[in-house]
Amino acid sequence: MKLAIPRERQQHERRVAATPDTVKKLILLGFEVVVEKDAGLMSNIPDDHYSAVGAAITPDAEATYKDADIIFKVGRPLRANEGVIDEISLIEPGAMLMAILSPFGDRAAVEAYAKGNITAFAMEFMPRITRAQSMDVLSSQSNLAGYTAVIDAASEFARAFPMMMTAAGTVAPAKVLVMGTGVAGLQAIATAKRLGAVVSATDVRAAAREQVESLAAKFVMVESEETGEAAGGYAKEMSDDYKEKQAALIAKTLAKQDIAITTALIPGRPAPTLITREMIRSMKPGSVIIDLAVESGGNCELSQPDKIIVENGVKIVGYCNVPSRVAADASALYSRNLLNFITPLVDNDTKKLAIDWQDEIITGTLLTRDGAIVHQRLAENSEKRGGN
Repeated sequence: MKLAIPRERQQHERRVAATPDTVKKLILLGFEVVVEKDAGLMSNIPDDHYSAVGAAITPDAEATYKDADIIFKVGRPLRANEGVIDEISLIEPGAMLMAILSPFGDRAAVEAYAKGNITAFAMEFMPRITRAQSMDVLSSQSNLAGYTAVIDAASEFARAFPMMMTAAGTVAPAKVLVMGTGVAGLQAIATAKRLGAVVSATDVRAAAREQVESLAAKFVMVESEETGEAAGGYAKEMSDDYKEKQAALIAKTLAKQDIAITTALIPGRPAPTLITREMIRSMKPGSVIIDLAVESGGNCELSQPDKIIVENGVKIVGYCNVPSRVAADASALYSRNLLNFITPLVDNDTKKLAIDWQDEIITGTLLTRDGAIVHQRLAENSEKRGGN
């Protein structure tokens, strides 16, 4: 079986879907691994590191995709109108594609997978069950995003984070508010605490309180009987009444903060607006907002993708693809997620794929198969739209 690792071509993408360590293990599983020239360069992995463990280096995308049975990617393959190359057209019918495919954000790509008879797996749809933890790409990448958000905030903040007692006087610690306490938010809390900040956090899920307080941060939440807990531990969209109360609480809290890090996302929906223009005006000049949800519409009303906006002396940072800013570690973790996903799918004796198509890990991630869109949520959308 030929397993291909193409070079990522999407803007802002520095990661790669395999490292020499995972390539070595994939070859032991029985795969013939090919890696496109310079695929790992932005993650500090030169081609000879791949060839040293047995991978073949291919000169271009066409040679990489040709006759590939399985394709590992970070981001979805480009369509004809998106770049200099139509990657989807290069994927052989019947091949398997495993990547972060963002299907809700690009319906046309999902339909192209089905039309091309590509068996596509969206790794970000991995069920949050115990045996899938080592395959959870959202967790591995969000962890690094939360860490990097704090480092970016410290870089943009014109003051120190920890309290400092000096002969010339005392430097007060920075006050940090983390909004949304999923994997990224919890890592942001932990990192800000390590840097010496005074940290508060808010979330619509009451269950988050225990995790926040276990990190020695203060939990700030609207008192309400309404629960923000959705299936799989994700947050859900709240009622208008709750949003009003939340906005009032955040406005009051933000005025006392130096840094706000927003991480709130709702699967399949635009990111909720948590920080308005009016709230920004209440913040102190020199404060910093890091919006990790900017690519999904943003949690801050004024954030813009891949820009730093200054409003009333407040810096609003909207870096895209934050995990890619620490590409070497992000690639190492992501490639292990993919390795852990495919390992149980290979029969140890025959060295061939032996997939249980009813396994919840498979049904949870499978988007298209045999020329059809098969994921329940996407298929339901097809029926509502009158498509597929």
